[in-house]
Amino acid sequence: MNHSTTPKPIVIYTAVFFSFLMILSGAAWGQSKAPIKQWAVKAEKITRYDDPPSIIAEGKVVLKKNEIVEEVEKDKHGDDWDQLLGLGQGPATSETEADVKLVKKTLTMTTIKADWLVYDVSLSTVKAKGNIFIEMGPDMLLADEATIDLKRETGTFHNATILAEHKDIHLEGKIIEKTGPKTYRIEDGWIVTCKLEDGQDPPWSFGSTETEVTDDGYAVLKNATFRIKDVPMAYAPYLVLPAKRTRQTGFLFPSISLSDRDGFGISTPFFVNLSPSADLTYYPYNMSNRGLMNGLEYRYVLREGDKGVFMANHLDDALTDPSEEDYYREGGYTHTNQDRYWLRGKVDQDLGKWITRLDLDVVSDSDYLTEFNADSIGYKPSNKAFLKMFGRGFQNKTTPLRDNTFRFLRSQDGMALQGEFLAVNDARTDDSGTSPLWKLPSLDFAGLVPMGESRADFSWNVDYVKFWRENGIGGNRINLAPKISTALPVSEYLETSASMELRNTSYMVEEYGDGVWDGSDSENRSLAEFVLETGTTMMRDFSLGDENGAMLNHTLRPFVSYDYLPYDDDEVYPIFDASDQVHDKSLIIYGVDNFFTLNDAQSASAYDGWEFTYFKIHQGYDLRDEQSEKPFTPVNFEVGYTPTNHFKLLFKTDFDTYDDGFTYYSLESNYLNSRGDSFIIDYLFRDRDARYNSLTDQLMRGAESIRAETRVGLFGGFALGYSIERDAEHDKTLEEDIALIYQANCWSMQLISHTTPGENKFLLLFQLANLGNPVDIDLPGIN
Repeated sequence: MNHSTTPKPIVIYTAVFFSFLMILSGAAWGQSKAPIKQWAVKAEKITRYDDPPSIIAEGKVVLKKNEIVEEVEKDKHGDDWDQLLGLGQGPATSETEADVKLVKKTLTMTTIKADWLVYDVSLSTVKAKGNIFIEMGPDMLLADEATIDLKRETGTFHNATILAEHKDIHLEGKIIEKTGPKTYRIEDGWIVTCKLEDGQDPPWSFGSTETEVTDDGYAVLKNATFRIKDVPMAYAPYLVLPAKRTRQTGFLFPSISLSDRDGFGISTPFFVNLSPSADLTYYPYNMSNRGLMNGLEYRYVLREGDKGVFMANHLDDALTDPSEEDYYREGGYTHTNQDRYWLRGKVDQDLGKWITRLDLDVVSDSDYLTEFNADSIGYKPSNKAFLKMFGRGFQNKTTPLRDNTFRFLRSQDGMALQGEFLAVNDARTDDSGTSPLWKLPSLDFAGLVPMGESRADFSWNVDYVKFWRENGIGGNRINLAPKISTALPVSEYLETSASMELRNTSYMVEEYGDGVWDGSDSENRSLAEFVLETGTTMMRDFSLGDENGAMLNHTLRPFVSYDYLPYDDDEVYPIFDASDQVHDKSLIIYGVDNFFTLNDAQSASAYDGWEFTYFKIHQGYDLRDEQSEKPFTPVNFEVGYTPTNHFKLLFKTDFDTYDDGFTYYSLESNYLNSRGDSFIIDYLFRDRDARYNSLTDQLMRGAESIRAETRVGLFGGFALGYSIERDAEHDKTLEEDIALIYQANCWSMQLISHTTPGENKFLLLFQLANLGNPVDIDLPGIN
């Protein structure tokens, strides 16, 4: 399992020397027998001595050792679990032995190059000098001088360099001593975990006067310095780093912040590798003005698609005090609790044919997520990480009612059963009197089947919900909604359909806390809705005149529909959610949809079948008597434009043909080019007093907001990032970030200015290749 903040190995792949020494000392590998050793030595000059027995090779020495090993394997009939459970193949026969010996031949090769080499046979030692190169598999060692004790599997290498697997772990030392099969001692050395070209100086490194690589895979550095271009930037008298390629327990790279509200802050994450499929990370974040925030993250993966992540952080907030008047006034905060926390998590788990999803989101107060937004495990990086891993993030950080759900689903043969348990975390600081509704549980059973050989389909939806709340009106609701839909053969040029849906809703009302219900404890409502729609589809191709025969396809679909729902609202029914808000309808909707698609006759273009733009215009005519003075609904326009996969634009607006003019418009655009430059803008306006905010959502509240992000590459690896989130309705900037980024081959640095109401914060973040990224500030294109 990969983790964006998992520590990578930064010293050596120890099997280079271990495997090399085992081969030279004649050790057998696995279940082997009768190894056949073959040595091949090439040099400009070779001298052999009998007393003591030794070989001296000089000038372009190449020592190759080929070893053919006969390996024995067991072919088991049925695995171990089958045998333990008595589910094997039955008694062995002469033709099918339980264990069949197979002989397998493998070839391993070790290469040593040097200017001069001597092998003492009696002492089992090798000495080499000048341009030493040792290769085994993907790993390499280079040194000026080397002495190897084959019996003890130890050695000393002068001015040595070790390049581990894939050449992205680089270690150098004035003296490197191999003290055991997996232990080393390094004098005056440095480590870098990225690929270096020949002769290239490391862009960053960890240096030390002495390094011990332990048997359990850690590098213990004494007098350690973190260097950029060989310039010391930080010092630690004692530092422990992981030294294996696999995920391993150890400290991650720290982050530093400076805020006029929080003071000086430092986070030093610690990673614990629990198993190959689970890990734990502890995030201590100490802020001089607020105290220590403890953070914890647990992740696991059972198999593809079955995974879970849980995160929590807690702060005993020193700024939550009535005497901190500037803090409350400048930030506009309303919470009074000193005990502050955020618990969140998600789980995807398939149980046979059942699909289950768990989402947790519990916060101590409505100010927490806006205050701790860009911090190391704040709202923004957490939301981004969960969205990337699970495809779903969290509700907006300003939403005080946080949903916690457990869902399960099973579908088969055109039918689906879905259930949900919903618990709502109420983070509001004011006493609203009515607590939010929980669903304990809700069940929904839906399906669709054709009606014999006819054109009609029969569908249904049956749902039951138990609504509970601590204070207010709740109860049980059962809704039955059978529906018949059919195509009508009016004309071969018209696509006509009709549907009739019956809805019966039964309520059993209950009072909780101080809740008072004036109506009957049992209510029942029956409705019938009729929908008729007709339209036609016209298509035409236009040649673009290029050599590949590219065509522009235009699809035009005019339509008109009628939606009729008679309803007498004299009766009083409980309102639990949007489905209970029923109004009578007698509405004609008409419009035209336009789609433009690029097609390549030779299928040679990446844009074959590319729907690069569409345009829709709809309007309604309300036939109800109360709308007789203004029967026309606002005209709804929608435009989508995607000329390439680098740019997307979506624009929607509602225009009231009477007095209100534009009552709703939204703009979403996204641009990203091949070098990483990006631009994103989201703008939304809704007129609070308009008759309709849109044909699809007539209950939206008024608002005006803008969010913009951009990143522009400058020169020499530098880039500039900027993002802003603004409440235009109240003329208030909610968040603004400016970042200067330097991106090199093996490392990057970000200097970030983060501004929110009541706070100005500066963050300095380093990201090193193969050392993880414990801090993930979600600025446009920065990460």
